[in-house]
Amino acid sequence: MKKIAVLNDLSGLGKCSLTAAIPVISAMGVQACPLPTAVLSNQTGYASYYCDDYTQHMDAIMDEWEKRDFHPDGIYTGFLAGEKQADKILEFIRRFSSADTRILVDPVMGDQGRAYDIYSDQLCEKMRILAAKAQVITPNLTEALLLLYGKEEMEKKWVSLQQLSGEAYLKEIEKLGSMLHEQYQVPGIVITGVDYQEGTGWQMGNLIWEKGKETWVFSQKTGGSYSGTGDLFASVLCGGMVQGICVETLVHKAVRFLGKAILDAVQEGTDRNDGVCFEKYLYTLWED
Repeated sequence: MKKIAVLNDLSGLGKCSLTAAIPVISAMGVQACPLPTAVLSNQTGYASYYCDDYTQHMDAIMDEWEKRDFHPDGIYTGFLAGEKQADKILEFIRRFSSADTRILVDPVMGDQGRAYDIYSDQLCEKMRILAAKAQVITPNLTEALLLLYGKEEMEKKWVSLQQLSGEAYLKEIEKLGSMLHEQYQVPGIVITGVDYQEGTGWQMGNLIWEKGKETWVFSQKTGGSYSGTGDLFASVLCGGMVQGICVETLVHKAVRFLGKAILDAVQEGTDRNDGVCFEKYLYTLWED
């Protein structure tokens, strides 16, 4: 069975990070091997949370895995608390990856034109180094701008983008995808969660850059933003990429899966911090 090392935090409540990645990757017929970067009572979107930083423990876990002659087929990195953790991720890649290891980096740094509190110029620079080592990256629009420009310029570019609409808006985002590829030489790029108004309704778009081709995958936008949807999306991609499935096929699979889960969360009136109702649709990842 193929194995993916998942380097992310473990949050008891909120259905994100490792609690999202492990069931999704497992449902796709791949073993998820978690290396926690932190243990939290709940994800940080709630009013309060307890966090136990695991950075100091990561070396000991890596040492034990090296004794086991561990060679994962894939490496998936998500939320990082700072540049020190990013250094540990880079060390992990150096110690455990080979030419055949498929690496997915989700450069979690911000959303909706705002950098998260954990953002720093140093963390952003480490994310750029990680991106250059990946086969696939999954930034949202804010994170794509951060990778290219940093925080101050991202905020200016975000305002300019929001003044565009229709095809002009999509074309500017396509330029960002090409720029990311040129700068970091990443074979597969997905700019996720792009809000797009079509007529009187709203669509959620994902821009795929793969093998020199740009493709949009749209779905009807339902509800607002929910905890963990980006983690679920990236986990579908990572679970499939180690099996040789192309990124476009995986994006379609992820969109179908998430669409059902989000609709159920909206109908149940689930709080956004609690995440989406994905569990009963895990079987679709295997059947699809």
